[in-house]
Amino acid sequence: MSEPLTLYKLIVLYILDKVNFPMTNDQLSDFILTQEYTDYFKFQQTMSELLESDLIYGEQIRNNTYYTIQDKGRETCHYFQGKISSAIKEDIHRFLRENEYELREEVSVLANYDRSGREYEVQMRIREQGNDLMRLNLRVPTEEQADLICRRFEEKNQSVYAYLMKQLLTNEEKRE
Repeated sequence: MSEPLTLYKLIVLYILDKVNFPMTNDQLSDFILTQEYTDYFKFQQTMSELLESDLIYGEQIRNNTYYTIQDKGRETCHYFQGKISSAIKEDIHRFLRENEYELREEVSVLANYDRSGREYEVQMRIREQGNDLMRLNLRVPTEEQADLICRRFEEKNQSVYAYLMKQLLTNEEKRE
C-alpha cells in the first residue's frame, strides 16, 4: 500500500517540478485519473500527505486549491525521480507539452474575497510566469457583490487590464 502511494507522490512532485506556475487539484487529478494511475480517493490521500509533510504548498482560492512544490519537495523529487519509470515520465512530458498553455491560462487569473469587518475585500490577480502582473483589491458592502466581481474578473480580466493600462499610460491633453 505504501509503495504505490510513494509513486503517486513522486508523480505529483515531478509534475509540479516541471512547471513554473501553480496547478489546481483538478489539473493534477485530471492527469493522474486519465492515465488511470490510481483512483480519486488515493489521489486525495496522496495530496493530503504531500501537504502534511510540507513537500507541496496549497493556496485555497474560492473553490479551488492551487499547488506549488516546496524546496523540500523539489529535493525529494530530484533524489527519488529514478523511482518513476521512463514511461510515466514520458506521459507527464506529453501531458505538459500538449496542455501547457491551457494549464497556465487556468491559473493565471485569480479572484477571491474575504469578509473584512462589515465589508468584503475582493482580491484580484493576473499572474504571468509565476509573477504578479497585476494585483487589485476592492472593498464592497455585500458578499453578492464580491462574488459577482470575482466571476466577472475571471471573464473580463483582459479587458480590465487593457483598460487600466490605457488609462494609466495615455497622456491626455487637458481641453480648454
